[in-house]
This record gives sequence, structure tokens and C-alpha cells, in this order.
Amino acid sequence: MDKKLNVIYAGRMSYENALELQLKTQKERMEGKIDDTLILLEHNPVITTGRRDQSHNIFVDPEKVGAEFVKTTRGGEVTYHGPGQIVGYIFINIRDYRKGIKSFVNDLEEVFISLLREEFGIEAGRDDKHRGAWVGNSKITAIGLAVNRDITMHGFAFNVKPDLSHFQWIVPCGIQDKGVTSLEKLIGREPDLEEVQQLVIKHFKKIFDYQ
Repeated sequence: MDKKLNVIYAGRMSYENALELQLKTQKERMEGKIDDTLILLEHNPVITTGRRDQSHNIFVDPEKVGAEFVKTTRGGEVTYHGPGQIVGYIFINIRDYRKGIKSFVNDLEEVFISLLREEFGIEAGRDDKHRGAWVGNSKITAIGLAVNRDITMHGFAFNVKPDLSHFQWIVPCGIQDKGVTSLEKLIGREPDLEEVQQLVIKHFKKIFDYQ
């Protein structure tokens, strides 16, 4: 049977509102009310952390720079999200995936590695110590997941055309010796966010074998 992927375009919203949407969607997926689902959106500026204390990796008062601050249940350390990123929240039954969470993350990285190579001629890859998609020594896609009752939550943040100076507010993902980049910086022009969204969906469906 062909696998189906439900794609939701949620526009731009606060992290808190997106978290409510995530919890609702994860519950519906647990109950079998919906197929596997990918939510694509942009966030207002927000600094998020995982379950561990990250105060030593945050250099600003979020309120003073106009950003939200949210502590989440995902893995990973401190991240910044903001306009110009494509954020994807993923709700997939990991049992149906059958290959385990490590392979799931590998495939998620491959979505962006193949997208950058095939659509833009950019050679991206993985880092042995840090998850995500990297171009040289700079991260272009951050990945952080949580799993509850076999259903994934959280997902990825792909830097299409964010304000890269905002990453100086934090130590991204707690990694001090590496940088952050964007598609805009790499190709030398402003990409169309909606067009890139469609490319993300194309490669996500290809890598995860959706119809």
C-alpha cells in the first residue's frame, strides 16, 4: 500500500501556538485519525532549549531583543528560530518506519543533503558529532526530535533566508567551534520561500517513500 503524507502549511506563528498545534496533531496521529503529517511554518523570533539547562549558551535577554523564550521537550540544546527559516514538524509512527530512530534522523538529514545537491549544486553533508545538515563547517539545517507512544514530534529548521546575525544571540546547539549558514548566503541571492517549501516536500517524500 502506498504511504500517504498529509502536508499542512501553517504560515507564520508564535512558538507557543505552534506547540499547541503540535500536541494536537501528535494526539490525532496517535489515535489514528490522520495519516503521517508534515507541518511547515515560519516562527516569530524565538530562542528554544531542550530538556537541559542552557543559560550558559544564551547571550541576550530574549525579551530585550524581541524574541520569545521557550523550554521544550525535544532533544538537543539551544536553538534560534525566526522568519526566513522553513520549520518542519513531523508526525510519523516510528514503528511503521521500521528502521529505528537513528536511521530516521539519517534520512531526515538526507532530505536536505539531496535537496541542496540536486536543486542548487551545493555539496552538503553530515558531521560525525553533531546532527543536522552541514555545508563545510556551517550548519544549514538543525534537527531535534521527540517521540511519544511511537509518534514523532518536533523536526527540523532549514535556514533559507533568516537574519544570520540573530544566531549570535546564542551558541547554536551548544557548538562553539562551528558556524551557521543559509541558502541565501550560499547562492548569493534571495530565494523564494514558497518555492523552497515545495522542494522540501519533494525531497521529503522521495527520501521517506511517500506517494
